[in-house]
Amino acid sequence: MSRVLFIRHAETEMAGRYCGHSDPDLSSQGRVQVVRLSQLLAEEMLDTVYSSDLRRAASTAEAIAAGRDIPRVLRPALREIHFGDWEGLSWEEVERSDPDYAQKWVKSYPNLPAPSGERFENFERRVLAEVDHLMDRSPGPIAVVTHGGVLRVALRHLCGYSEARAWQETQQYCCVVRYEGESK
Repeated sequence: MSRVLFIRHAETEMAGRYCGHSDPDLSSQGRVQVVRLSQLLAEEMLDTVYSSDLRRAASTAEAIAAGRDIPRVLRPALREIHFGDWEGLSWEEVERSDPDYAQKWVKSYPNLPAPSGERFENFERRVLAEVDHLMDRSPGPIAVVTHGGVLRVALRHLCGYSEARAWQETQQYCCVVRYEGESK
């Protein structure tokens, strides 16, 4: 039986833009969010804090682990999907630069990647292998600090959430979703 706190990173300077493998700093609002999050989780028993190696997740994980005698482990497999040529762009900029491909992408999602981006099935396979590995390795309690897309894949897989529910649960920066159960 595993006990996991799945946590989305704090807000970044690129909020509202495609920010898969881009590595921005936290925004001023994000720095406030990590303080609140660390206070919220101060009494939470944790054996390890795992996070994506990107700064937004690593900084959030660092705040959670601060003052605790527990390891903080960076895991590149917990990165968000790579958005290729769309990294750093807003949706409006994507639509202006290539409206035909943008519409095709919307209609075909998740089967069509962003130009030069990671295919969703590869992303999903990477995420599920990593989550299963962490849960098998560390029955918990653990925290996994990562990105919205990663969380949605994990929640659909582990909890049977619909895409709509997974989206709703992971919209807020620094959201915490508790999971107790077995890896699948």
